[in-house]
Amino acid sequence: MNSFNAKQTLNVNGKAYQIYSLPAAAEHLGDFSRLPYSLKVLLENLLRHEDGRTVTADDIRAIADWQQTRTATREIAYRPARVLMQDFTGVPAVVDLAAMRDAMVALGGDPDQINPLSPVDLVIDHSVMVDTYGNASAFAANVEYEFQRNRERYAFLRWGQQAFNNFRVVPPGTGICHQVNLEYLAQVVWTKDENGETIAYPDTLVGTDSHTTMINGLAVLGWGVGGIEAEAAMLGQPISMLIPEVVGMKLTGQLPEGATATDLVLTVTQRLRQQGVVGKFVEFYGDGLNHLTLADRATISNMAPEYGATCGFFPIDAETIAYLRFTGRDSDRIDLVEAYAKAQGLWRDADSPDPVFTTTLELDLGTIEPSMAGPKRPQDRVILSQVAAQFKTKDFPGFSGLDYTQARTVPVAGTDYSLSDGAVVIAAITSCTNTSNPSVMLAAGLVARKAREKGLTVKPWVKTSLAPGSQVVSDYLEKAGLQADLDALGFNLVGYGCTTCIGNSGPLADPIVEAISSQDLVVGAVLSGNRNFEGRVNPHTKANYLASPPLVVAYAIAGNLAIDLTTEPLGHDANGNPVYLRDIWPSSQEIRDIMQTALTPEMFRSRYRNVFAGNAAWQQIDTATSKTYPWQSSSTYVQNPPYFTGMKPTASAATIANIYNARPLAILGDSITTDHISPAGAIKPDSPAGSYLTSHHVIPADFNSYGSRRGNHEVMMRGTFANIRLKNEMVPGSTGGVTKFMPSGEVMSIYDAAMKYQAEGTPLIVIAGKEYGTGSSRDWAAKGTRLLGVQAMVAESYERIHRSNLVGMGVLPLQFPAGSDRHTLNLDGSETFDLSGLENGITPGMTVTLTVHRADGSQTQVPLLCRIDTLDEVEYYRHGGILQYVLRQLLAV
Repeated sequence: MNSFNAKQTLNVNGKAYQIYSLPAAAEHLGDFSRLPYSLKVLLENLLRHEDGRTVTADDIRAIADWQQTRTATREIAYRPARVLMQDFTGVPAVVDLAAMRDAMVALGGDPDQINPLSPVDLVIDHSVMVDTYGNASAFAANVEYEFQRNRERYAFLRWGQQAFNNFRVVPPGTGICHQVNLEYLAQVVWTKDENGETIAYPDTLVGTDSHTTMINGLAVLGWGVGGIEAEAAMLGQPISMLIPEVVGMKLTGQLPEGATATDLVLTVTQRLRQQGVVGKFVEFYGDGLNHLTLADRATISNMAPEYGATCGFFPIDAETIAYLRFTGRDSDRIDLVEAYAKAQGLWRDADSPDPVFTTTLELDLGTIEPSMAGPKRPQDRVILSQVAAQFKTKDFPGFSGLDYTQARTVPVAGTDYSLSDGAVVIAAITSCTNTSNPSVMLAAGLVARKAREKGLTVKPWVKTSLAPGSQVVSDYLEKAGLQADLDALGFNLVGYGCTTCIGNSGPLADPIVEAISSQDLVVGAVLSGNRNFEGRVNPHTKANYLASPPLVVAYAIAGNLAIDLTTEPLGHDANGNPVYLRDIWPSSQEIRDIMQTALTPEMFRSRYRNVFAGNAAWQQIDTATSKTYPWQSSSTYVQNPPYFTGMKPTASAATIANIYNARPLAILGDSITTDHISPAGAIKPDSPAGSYLTSHHVIPADFNSYGSRRGNHEVMMRGTFANIRLKNEMVPGSTGGVTKFMPSGEVMSIYDAAMKYQAEGTPLIVIAGKEYGTGSSRDWAAKGTRLLGVQAMVAESYERIHRSNLVGMGVLPLQFPAGSDRHTLNLDGSETFDLSGLENGITPGMTVTLTVHRADGSQTQVPLLCRIDTLDEVEYYRHGGILQYVLRQLLAV
């Protein structure tokens, strides 16, 4: 269907492409030339997929009319061009696809119907851990450990690579998925052959990692979704979404001397969090874009989850084209990108009028100062000159009123040094935010070189690591001669992938841990990442600061957060003279000069030429070749999940019903992140997950991380709500995954209580405060919740991705009205709850009545907002989840 006569031919270099022309559609829809660029991408998507059913002419008009209203409440069906996964979230997604094949067979269908219909790339980047560091053999040793720990998972992924069509795997040791996406996978304009024609359209994607947003810096519209939504997208289901509001952030001027892209992004994150952009698109405009490299833009886009936006979009311009050439992309594709963008009104230059936005704010790049963010939230920016003062205040989190003048000092056994409050025990150059950006990586190398020349060394208690986002980083650091300087300070290569930022920092030395634990010292980590939530980086670091790579090096040298790097020396040279940060900080010109000589397009072409082949260890992994996966009951990494157990070909009419006599599994506060909910990091031997692994003859040394075991629901459900920093208000004064089993009041692990409730048939709910589910798009935060038996969530507000994931797993998200919450209801966990109004089915945004029954016989009723927001979500919930819905749709074909 083509209601607006938009299909036209675009000729580039003698090749004809079919496009869905926005200017042609404007002849019927009216002038929408000042529509935000990101919405023009959505508009083209609807034009191309108009079918009169999932996409109608009215849907298209609603986006075209947005320029007048600058907001909309209309639901649209969006179909991204492709899906990107990393292995932590990708493994359970492939497990689910494998389970769907089994279910299809059990229901009498053809397992070949379960295949990705959209291109899928899975990049194995989350499994490397920093076990070995600070020496030349660290990389080889960590890779060896990685393959030893993850052989079962890798064999499963190699099976998926051959079993599923339209599915590619980038093997371990290549890079972080977002940087591989930026440097190689993304095309800006995508093409496919269909019915004898080549269709060209904007490259768009969803990813199973929230930092998928990084690719918006390359003008590719993309954001993170739960693995559940991603699986539906793979299987041809549209992503249901509301036409978003778009916040315009005008950038003017240019960065001053001494400021980095990291400082800029931390400022942007703080400003946009204050503005309030959750659930909205952010689009950057203004002449400041002319002074930002593509890598700078990608750094800003990467942090969209931290500032709360769905995405942070930059339009196509000359810098986009320059980056494609710089990274060795195909010349015909580059020419197509420029021609397509100009033909579609997607090109930005000095003559382009500013788009109109829902609201705008402005940032002068010239005001950016050196900054960090912490101690536990990425939006809490601290000017570098104030970090030490903040740490020393008695109100600093973790000190509990202790005056810093009484800072404790503890000797470290077997060494000649002591550890004190404020000690930096981890200094990590890691994560997709910064390791994609040559300017800050080279700056880190230059700081290391200048520090080395001054005779400075890293403090012996600091665990140092360098985990670049791609192998190209090593190439340009080597060519510049800077890797030797980083090595000299202990920043040896430890692996290519996500490490410290996701909790894969590896263990601290036992004497360090003993010193910390003996006085409960408040020690810290400084990392060039994007996440520093409590308990995420390492269980022993209470203060975690995000910083630019060169500042990571500086803090490794200083060794303590209580040192003011702007006024106090980092150390002393061979003659005893003080050396300050300003003495070793490179100038902008130094960084530009070395960038021009150290990076070449051939580096990218060479590294990505055989990107899917993998190393010898990957190629030697044996795997099955069957259409369905031969599950091994003995495996502790990959198990067939129970989502389809007893499933019938059609949904039962009784799926939606009132819930009576539910017990609370937990009552939680504000800003509960998916890290608090979803299992992440190390598995403790005395935890329910540790007990499970021990019972399967796995020794603690081989436990690996929760992330590596996401393909085994038995491990993951035991680790749900088990974060050491979680505070369940049902058990005042406690931390960790504990609750009270009611009505006895016995305190036990959340997992054990959930199993006891399931055994007696008691429905469960969880109650929480504001911003429930912030953070990464962890599908296990929803999967684990459902497998524990939780039927409904009641919170004051939700982060976008997690709310969607709850619906996708058949958990009912409900929201307190303004003025009502767990405090006004005086909840302590002894209550039982009814949820009524569901007996006649669900409609988006309906009211559900919560009745609170108290132990004294009294009761209170509260009207709740049903946060099933769209009609598609109603269908997912009615079927018991999105996977069941998709499976039944395919079975009916």
